[in-house]
Amino acid sequence: MKNFKQSKLLQTLPKQFFASLVEKSGKVVAEGHDVINLGQGNPDQPTPQHIVQSMQNAVLKPQHHKYAPFRGHDFLKEAVAAFYKREYDVVLNPATEIAVLFGGKAGLVELPVCLLNEGDTVLVPDPGYPDYLSGVALAKANMEVMPLEEKNNFLPNYQNISESVLKDAKLMFLNYPNNPTGAMATAAFFEETVELANKNNICVVHDFAYGAIGFEGNRPISFLQTAGAKNVGVEIYTLSKTYNMAGWRVGFAVGNASVIEAINLLQDHLYVSLFSSIQEAAATALLDSQHCVDELVEMYEERRNVLVNGLKEIGWDVNAPQGSFFAWLKVPNGYTSESFSDYLLENAHIVVAPGIGFGSYGEGYVRVGLLTSTERLQEAVDRIKKLQLFS
Repeated sequence: MKNFKQSKLLQTLPKQFFASLVEKSGKVVAEGHDVINLGQGNPDQPTPQHIVQSMQNAVLKPQHHKYAPFRGHDFLKEAVAAFYKREYDVVLNPATEIAVLFGGKAGLVELPVCLLNEGDTVLVPDPGYPDYLSGVALAKANMEVMPLEEKNNFLPNYQNISESVLKDAKLMFLNYPNNPTGAMATAAFFEETVELANKNNICVVHDFAYGAIGFEGNRPISFLQTAGAKNVGVEIYTLSKTYNMAGWRVGFAVGNASVIEAINLLQDHLYVSLFSSIQEAAATALLDSQHCVDELVEMYEERRNVLVNGLKEIGWDVNAPQGSFFAWLKVPNGYTSESFSDYLLENAHIVVAPGIGFGSYGEGYVRVGLLTSTERLQEAVDRIKKLQLFS
C-alpha cells in the first residue's frame, strides 16, 4: 500500500501531550489495578432527560432528515439570543451576531484561520487550553504567551506585555472560569481588556466553556457584559459542560458581527451545519428550565469541597477553585508536574494531568478533575494520605 506523505501544515501541528497520559493510565488499568481517573475533562453525568426527549422527538421529524441551513436554524440562534438576554442581559442580533459551532473547540481552532495572516501574532494564556495552539499553527501565526500566575490571581498582567508585541498582536485568547486553574475573571479585568483591545486593535476571543460553573454563589460573568466588548471581540459558549452534552458537539460564537461573518464564511466551505435534531435539542436546553444546571453546579461544589477539604486535612496546602470543574494543585517539593503525576499513578493508581501539558507556566502544578463521585474523590484522598507525602 502506498504511504502518502502528510502535508507540511499537518506536520507543524502541536503534539498531543495528553495522549501519553492516556497510554500510561491504560497500562496500569490493563495490569488489573483500580485506577481513579482525575485527569480527564469529560463530564461524567448524563444529558438531562428533557433534552434527550427533545432530541428523540426531533429525530422523528422528516424535515430534519434533510440538510440543515448552512448557517444554522433561525430557531437555535433566536434561542441563543434569548439565553444571553436572560442570563447576562446581553442583547444579540440572531442574524448577524451568532454563529452555530460544531462544539466550542471548533470555533476556537477556526478563529485564527478566519482572522490571521501568516506571521501575525496571537496572545495565548499560559497555562491554557492546549487546542488554542492548534488554530495558531493552522494559521501559521506567531504565538506570544501571557503568563497566568498565582500572584496575579491567574489573570494575565497586561503591563508585562511589551509595546512591540501589542503592536503586532491581532488576536487574544482568554478563558474564565479558567481551565486549568479554576480562576474567575473580574469585571475590572474585562474592562481593562476592552481598553487594551481597543487601543491596539486586537480581537478578543473569550472561551466561556465553564460559564455556568461558579462556586459559593459567585456567578461567572460574560465578557460581553462589559461595555464595548462586542466592539472588540467574541465569546465562545458550548453546551458540553452546562448541559452535559459533550458528545453532542454543539456550541456557538456570539459578539462582533465581522468576526461572526468570518466564522460563517469559513464554515460555509467546511460543513453543512449541525443535524437539525441536535439544534432543536440545543434550543430546548437553552430555553427550558435551568434547574438541571443549578443541580449540576451544586454537585460540582460538593465534590470540590470533599476533595479540597480532604487534601487540606492530610497536610496538602491547596486552594479551592472559584469555578470550572477542575482544581489546580501545587506539587510537593522535589517533584515536577510530570514526575508527581507519574508517582501518583504508579503508587496510588490515581490519574492527574501534569501542569506542563498546559504550558511552561503550568510547571509545578497538576490539574485534578471533579468528574467522579464524592466517594471516589474521598478514596483518592485516602490513597494519597497513605503515601505520607505531607506528614
